[in-house]
Amino acid sequence: MSIVKMPVFPGNKPIVVGKIYVKAEDAVKAGDPLLEAETGKGVKTIKAPNDAVISEVMCRSGDTVAAGTEIMRLNDIEASVSETPEAVKKEEKKHCDILIIGGGPGGYVAAIVAAQHHKHVIIAERSALGGTCLNVGCIPTKTLIKSGEVYAAMQQSDVFGIRLQGNAEVDMNAVIERKEKVVSTLVSGVEYLMKKNQVEIIYGTAELSNSHEAVVAGKDKQTIVEAESVIIATGSVPAKINIEGVDLPCVMDSTGALSRRSLPASITIIGGGVIGMEFAFLYRNLGVQVTVIEFMDHLLGKMDAQASAFILQEAEKKGIHIHLSAQVKKIQEDDDHHAVVSYSKDGHDFVATSELVLSAVGRVPNMEGINAEKLGLVLNERGRGIKVDRHMKTNLEGVYAIGDVTNIIQLAHAASYQGEIAVKDILAGAEADYTCIPSVVFVDPEVASVGLSEAEASAGEIEVSQFDFSANGKALSQGSSEGYVKLIQDKKENRLIGCTIVGPDASVLISIAASAIQNHLSAEQVAETIFPHPTTGEALKEAALGLCGGSIHA
Repeated sequence: MSIVKMPVFPGNKPIVVGKIYVKAEDAVKAGDPLLEAETGKGVKTIKAPNDAVISEVMCRSGDTVAAGTEIMRLNDIEASVSETPEAVKKEEKKHCDILIIGGGPGGYVAAIVAAQHHKHVIIAERSALGGTCLNVGCIPTKTLIKSGEVYAAMQQSDVFGIRLQGNAEVDMNAVIERKEKVVSTLVSGVEYLMKKNQVEIIYGTAELSNSHEAVVAGKDKQTIVEAESVIIATGSVPAKINIEGVDLPCVMDSTGALSRRSLPASITIIGGGVIGMEFAFLYRNLGVQVTVIEFMDHLLGKMDAQASAFILQEAEKKGIHIHLSAQVKKIQEDDDHHAVVSYSKDGHDFVATSELVLSAVGRVPNMEGINAEKLGLVLNERGRGIKVDRHMKTNLEGVYAIGDVTNIIQLAHAASYQGEIAVKDILAGAEADYTCIPSVVFVDPEVASVGLSEAEASAGEIEVSQFDFSANGKALSQGSSEGYVKLIQDKKENRLIGCTIVGPDASVLISIAASAIQNHLSAEQVAETIFPHPTTGEALKEAALGLCGGSIHA
């Protein structure tokens, strides 16, 4: 019998039990996660000390417990092996048409498409269906962002003639519980879709033995799966910066931030890309003092330069402190366990002090269990992801790769698209086209783009039109008139080739622009479309009118 106790963490702050990964009678291996502990200095994972079977879970999610409190009791495998031989001995073999390693938005969409074409599909998933996007990425982030937007709107309710009695407060426990409910609902929805389409799920860590076989190690058994075709959809994991102090308790990544049940007074975010800036606006809307340190001389990576500059201005208006062209040197803790981030800029050294640090320097392909070197699987330059062609084929016969693990476009909808292409290629041949994949950044205001940016298109003969939301009735009525719609047209071919939207409903409006570009429409054809009034979509029509005679309301 082993007893797991809550460890002692620096800071002497309350320890809150977060997500619990196991239940009584579960078999675990040494190092498997048991539960998360939220310490006020970050989320820490308590792991199994040895191979065992869970005897009793003595706490619940949300409980506040002191250091040294007994939280679980385990029956060591050696002591209980005669009672639970299935936990360590069971092995079975399966065969399928298509084995998909990873049940994220790429993997489960590929599975459904294949099943709809009467293929026997098995998904090997090590954690929960939905992958990074649904569990620790897109969905939970946007759920928290909405809470931040509601709180920020309440602070300005008097602008709309609404006066609150007393001050609004943020209850992070309730915020996180709502997020968990949303995630749980959607995971259950994916599970239902798998059953509906008769897709078999094997939970465990898959390791490729060869191009047609994988061993899936679950908690209570090992499954050898043989398949005619394999689709690798293992996704990505948070990138880790190689600097001193990154493992301190005051430093967390995006996954940890999404489960944190206490709100810091201040935070320093390392990285001004999509992840970093979404969290920057999220935390600022919740009243946190935010500092962003970005190595590049602009925000949001490859986003349109005008949009990047616009978001920089909006961030600074909200009180977010941005330091561009700055390099982080090290992270330390002061006597109060606050984080001290040392960085250099313009040849000078500076420090940023805050309660917490968020490392948001992007994500890297998850190569766990792929055995690339052993299999002879060719990787991209510098080993960053699996190299595939436009059919999503790797160099191994019958093996495909999709989504973040290919490091082509790290977007959930791109992974789903690649999953469809891979299955269609297995069935009859298909080829991916990346010229019209939209991207959205959920900052405030939203930023979305599709096709070519103005800089990318400038080599050709183009014309550009911009219409500001300040002249849009719906945007004014809802108090969100910042931003614009920018359309780019190829003059020779008379068709739209790019769009950037900064402003209200950008995440929705970009789909209209994507459809127009995908179908080679001209600005005139978009302008001829009747848009309902009053809507923010009218700004898109006005931008199109600007390319064929002149906007009406400019």
